[in-house]
Amino acid sequence: MPALSIGILSTYPPMVCGLATFSAALERALLALGHHLQIVRVEDGTTKAPVHDSAAGVLVNGSASSVRRTAAVLSSCDVAIVQHEYGIFGGPDGDEVLEVIRGIDAPVIVVLHTVPQHASIHQAEILVDLCRLANRVVVMSSSARQRLLETYAPIDGSMVVTIPHGAALAAHVRTGAWHRANPQAELLTWGLLGPGKGIEHVIQAVGLLAGLGHPVRYTIAGATHPKVAAREGHHYRDLLAARADALGVSNLVTFDDSYRDVEDLTEFIAAATIVVLPYDSVEQVTSGVLVDSIAAGRPVIATRFPHAIEMLSHGAGLLVPQQDPTSLAVAIQTATSDPALLGTMEVKARELAPMLSWSAVAAQYAAECQLLVGSRQRMTA
Repeated sequence: MPALSIGILSTYPPMVCGLATFSAALERALLALGHHLQIVRVEDGTTKAPVHDSAAGVLVNGSASSVRRTAAVLSSCDVAIVQHEYGIFGGPDGDEVLEVIRGIDAPVIVVLHTVPQHASIHQAEILVDLCRLANRVVVMSSSARQRLLETYAPIDGSMVVTIPHGAALAAHVRTGAWHRANPQAELLTWGLLGPGKGIEHVIQAVGLLAGLGHPVRYTIAGATHPKVAAREGHHYRDLLAARADALGVSNLVTFDDSYRDVEDLTEFIAAATIVVLPYDSVEQVTSGVLVDSIAAGRPVIATRFPHAIEMLSHGAGLLVPQQDPTSLAVAIQTATSDPALLGTMEVKARELAPMLSWSAVAAQYAAECQLLVGSRQRMTA
């Protein structure tokens, strides 16, 4: 496969957000395949850490000249990959991204990190225009593809491909035997903190289990989301700590906001008995945390959001209703009291892991890029 020059437009480290992490990981995996990358970093003014990167450009929101420069950089590539999430680009609902794409003279792949079930009229118009302007649209789950094609029209389904969210694979996956040697279950919820994560319901479940003589340890790993912190400080984290204290389980609940690189984070996830994703949302069609957890070989207990329903249908975890501490407690007790069930979920997670690796995901992006480049060459021949 010949090497390509691939441009990526996205937020990027040191900005702390899911798109930045995603794009940096995809860049590394594409570089490992021998391709050349040019990153244009979206700068929305929220990055506080000093930026020392080799980005080919910076998109400054609200700057028409920056939009033109961004389009020029991406036009110099064989293919441009645009990561889309509402709120990271300039303009109402981030509609400035459309001006960028209109100016790109190269095939464009738009990656949809969000496909809302209930979008505003303007958000829906942006999404349809993105799909119309793109040469290829990537979604990360079958549920996202189904929602996109059923809810938004007119969209050409032949242009929409499903490529899973990538993940780093754990070098050492813990097995049921290891956990039986460490009998107190270690639950883990990780990711940026903010309202809607549903962590308060897990703390309530930990309290219920402790009252039944079935104590489990629960680690809440991650810092407050920067945009949440800017808006309301660490109010949500403080509420969680107060909930644990009121229930008398502060000794069982640990808050961990340590920074970990990708390798350390993957091993940290792999050391948990079960990852718990108690999200309040019933809409979420893409969850990088869910994919990372399965790729690390961990059983998952999750609320019934669409991506969890899809990913756990093969047996890698259990599903519970949203905002239901009792159901969470039952699921946790069931899984941690049944070594055979826990072992089966581990096996199913490990079976899914290889197809979620960043190398496998990057290979799919590279194949789509090659198809678009080949098609363009034939059209201009």
